[in-house]
Amino acid sequence: MIIHFHTRFVKMRAKLSASVKEQCDVRIELFVHEPFNPALYNHALTGKYAGYRSINVTGSHRAHFKVIGEDEVVFVRVGTHPQLYGE
Repeated sequence: MIIHFHTRFVKMRAKLSASVKEQCDVRIELFVHEPFNPALYNHALTGKYAGYRSINVTGSHRAHFKVIGEDEVVFVRVGTHPQLYGE
């Protein structure tokens, strides 16, 4: 699988704590090898995020991505549920 990182994702990831960054890297590595591993809770988003998908990074952090090819995705955002959904 080919993974790309949007500049927004890179900037948002840079603001995460070291432990969450590390967990983010672990989860993306798992995603590369097993995108639908139950630990990731890979699911489609709805509403204004329709067309995007989300995976769990930690109990409170999520990463949003978009499928852009048969075996290619771009990660676009990462953060807590309130940061991503404005709650």
